[in-house]
Amino acid sequence: MSTPPGAAGKGRSLSAVSRDRIEQHLKFLVGVRHPVAAPAALQRACSYLEDTLRALGYAVDLHGFFDGGQEYHNVVATRLGTRRPEKRVLVLAHFDTVAGSPGADDNASGVALLLELATMFKEWRPELTLQFVGVNLEENSDRDGHGTGLRGSRALAAFALQQGWEIEAVVVLESVAFAGGSVRQAAPAGVPLQVPPNGDFLAVIGNELAQGVVARFALAADSFDIALPVVPLVVPDNGELLPDTRRSDHAPFWDAGYPAIMLTDTTNFRNPHYHEPSDTLETLNLAFAVRVCQATAAFLLGMAGGEGAAPS
Repeated sequence: MSTPPGAAGKGRSLSAVSRDRIEQHLKFLVGVRHPVAAPAALQRACSYLEDTLRALGYAVDLHGFFDGGQEYHNVVATRLGTRRPEKRVLVLAHFDTVAGSPGADDNASGVALLLELATMFKEWRPELTLQFVGVNLEENSDRDGHGTGLRGSRALAAFALQQGWEIEAVVVLESVAFAGGSVRQAAPAGVPLQVPPNGDFLAVIGNELAQGVVARFALAADSFDIALPVVPLVVPDNGELLPDTRRSDHAPFWDAGYPAIMLTDTTNFRNPHYHEPSDTLETLNLAFAVRVCQATAAFLLGMAGGEGAAPS
C-alpha cells in the first residue's frame, strides 16, 4: 500500500480537525436518545447522521434491523476505494443512550468525532473503501430491559459476514472525551498491564486478530507527534476472559472473525458521570477529543491509503 502525501513522518500535524464542528455536533446530539424513553430523539439523531453524511457527498444507506418488533436503522456512509474497493475500513460510533442519561460522553462524543472525520475525508480518494457508520441500539438493555445490547452492530456484523465483506479494520469510537491529568483512573480486575493512575490517556483495545491494527493505531499517533498518550491492550481470543473489553460495538465484529479495535476513555473506570443524568457537554474535555480525532485520522490515512485533498 502506498503512503499518501503527508501521512508519515515526525512533526506532521492534522490541523484540519475542527473543535468548533465537534462542539456543534455535540450540542445537537446531547440528550436522551432511547427507543422507549425518547424514541423521537433517537430518530432525530439517526436523521442527523444521515443528512450530515449525505451533505458531505457520501453514498448513504440505511441498514435496517428489527428489535422488539420494530425496525431500527444503522446509518452507513460509503466512499468506494479507487484501487482495492473490495477491501474495507469501517469507522463506527453508536448514537443511542441509556434511558436516564443525555449521553454526552456515551456516546455523542464518538458520533461527533465520526462526523468530523467524515468531514475531513470528504475529498479524499481512498485506495480501500472507507465507511463511516452510525450504529443504533448499542446500550445494554432492550425494550423489556433484559437484552444484551449491541443489537445494531450485531446485525451489521452478521450482514457483513453474509455479504462476504473483506474488512481490513473496524474502528469503534466509544466514549472518547472524558479525560484529564487529575482524573482518577481505575481498571477491571485481571487486566494484564499496569494502567496509569491518571485518566489522561486513550485506551486502544483489540483481540488477537486485531493485534496488528492496534499497533498501527499507536504508530500513527506517534508518527504525527500527537500529544495523546495511548495505552494499547490486546486480549486473548475474543475477550471472553475480560468481559469489560467486549462492552461495545467491536465485539460482534470480533465474533464474526473481523479485526476490530475500540478507542475509549474507559467510561466507568474513569468517568463518574457514566450512564448518569450528569453526562453533559460541560463535563467533556474537547481538547482531548480533538487529539483522539487527529490520531484516528492519522490511522485512517495509513490504513485506507489514497490521494486527494488530504486532511492535514
